[in-house]
Amino acid sequence: MPMVEIRGVTKAYGSLVALHELNLTLEPGEIFGFIGPNGAGKTTTIKILATLLEPSTGKALVDGIDVTADPEAVRAIIGYMPDSFGVYDDFKVWEYLDFFAAAYKVPKVDRPGLVDMVLELTNLTVKKDAWVESLSRGMKQRLCLARTLVHNPKLLLLDEPASGLDPRARIELREMLRELRSMGKTIVVSSHILPELADFCTTVGIIEKGVLKVAGPIGDVLGSRCSVRRLEIQPTDTDRATARLVLAANPEIANVDDKSDIWTVDLAGDLDSQSRLMRELVDAGVRLHRFAEKTDNLEDLFLSVTEGVVS
Repeated sequence: MPMVEIRGVTKAYGSLVALHELNLTLEPGEIFGFIGPNGAGKTTTIKILATLLEPSTGKALVDGIDVTADPEAVRAIIGYMPDSFGVYDDFKVWEYLDFFAAAYKVPKVDRPGLVDMVLELTNLTVKKDAWVESLSRGMKQRLCLARTLVHNPKLLLLDEPASGLDPRARIELREMLRELRSMGKTIVVSSHILPELADFCTTVGIIEKGVLKVAGPIGDVLGSRCSVRRLEIQPTDTDRATARLVLAANPEIANVDDKSDIWTVDLAGDLDSQSRLMRELVDAGVRLHRFAEKTDNLEDLFLSVTEGVVS
């Protein structure tokens, strides 16, 4: 059974359509990176899954449960971390977590061990007795993540969890998400830090103006955009003219950008074509500082499928 199933969900606010016919399926254990410009519909989607908004049309299910028909059952199995999280400054760290464990009806006898466990998981054990107001932003972010874990949810909904964090804190967050996945959690994480999403997400989706542009396993999504091989070639200064002649004579060369020292060459061919091109350059006496295939990344994909508009 899918952990998340969204079927034709549309969300409208009057004449403003925030989501349009969204379809998405996530299997248990996936880390889904949700990417899009501001106002694209990411937060609206996450809030629908978190039972905070109802879709105008369509249906959303979490672990087979309709989020509209039985929101209480859904809330028991999700952990939601909003983009602007709130913490209670006049609590100690352990009191804050104990309070939320009680709100989720965790038995009182089980709370101390559970609090210790989520503190260890989020690397906050040394701050157990600290006042929340004394924590740095990164530590408060981790505390908010710990709060989402106190009832052992199956699905984590994290809206911009890395926002405002320094590089070290983002690395720590990434490792925590990998650890949570190893524990069997399914994670939906929205973020604008595209290279880091590629490092740990198993699937990815790009949304713009309420429309899901592309979604699927990250390797498949990136590979599907590669109609040509993009090469980086750097001939020596004295061999640049010869290199241009070789490239111009090759019928498989789709485009050449030679405005900088390292040229970008689009080759409409396979790996053998790439090898033949290198041989042609060498046989023509072209000395190469660099000859390598440039792999697309999430930033390239994002720019290729979006237009920079909001709904």
